[in-house]
Amino acid sequence: YQIASGFTRPVITSVRFSENSVESSLGSFVILNKEVWIITAGHILQSFAGYQNHKKEISGHRDEISAIQNNPGLLEAQKQKKIKELKKKCEKQRRIINHSFWWGQDRLKIETFHVNFEIDLAIGRLSNLPGNMVKEYPKIIDPQNIKPGRSLCKLGYPFYNIKTSWNPKTKGFEVDQKVFPIPRFPMEGMYTRNVIMGKSKDPKYERKFIETSTPGLRGQSGGPIFDVHGRIWAIQSQTISLPLGFSPKLKKGNKETTEHQFINVGLGVHPETIVRFLKEFGVSFEMSRA
Repeated sequence: YQIASGFTRPVITSVRFSENSVESSLGSFVILNKEVWIITAGHILQSFAGYQNHKKEISGHRDEISAIQNNPGLLEAQKQKKIKELKKKCEKQRRIINHSFWWGQDRLKIETFHVNFEIDLAIGRLSNLPGNMVKEYPKIIDPQNIKPGRSLCKLGYPFYNIKTSWNPKTKGFEVDQKVFPIPRFPMEGMYTRNVIMGKSKDPKYERKFIETSTPGLRGQSGGPIFDVHGRIWAIQSQTISLPLGFSPKLKKGNKETTEHQFINVGLGVHPETIVRFLKEFGVSFEMSRA
């Protein structure tokens, strides 16, 4: 836990929508090496991909309005009517108009990401991180040396709500400083088996995960799943519910209800996939073969 705490950090995602509401979420990431490459779950960047798409849509609508205004074949009244209809249509669509990541501390940025949503991995390179912030960088377990039955630990930042606000003067997001430091939460879980979900569309990758006997919690996404030596076995990806196959009857007053029973298990991106993804983009890492 002490080793993993050194390279695990929180990421706050803040988004502002077209109707001026603000939402935020909390996830995790791992600092991989001295070059300050980080790795996290691909779905952490889902809102950023949405933001980029919305920017294109907004720009496209502006071009449409400009085309209407410059159309010599339309009367002024016709132009105004078309523009009004277009604006009304746009107002009904909820779009992200501002987006921000906070990577564990102020002034840290990632200019370029490599993300694969199908295998749920993303990497990027942080700027402005002091060199002494990480004392021990992670080792990734050799995929050939893993077997079910090993007790592992997940680490991240669940059970903690963070609200960000939009400052119209600075045109930026603000986080109440009282929420810091953000507490970590470790959770044990046995490596139970591999889960394979087929090939990616590329099809360069097999969508391969390790399953753990406990769920990954909200706020742990993108964080490490590691062993007693602090070696990374997976990156927390998602939680799935498996039916147990029995449904007891319960009485609530005069009504009898059926309670379906499930077990929640966690899925982490398999080390085989992690290693291949890092090699694809030439990101250095250390592998533990022991």
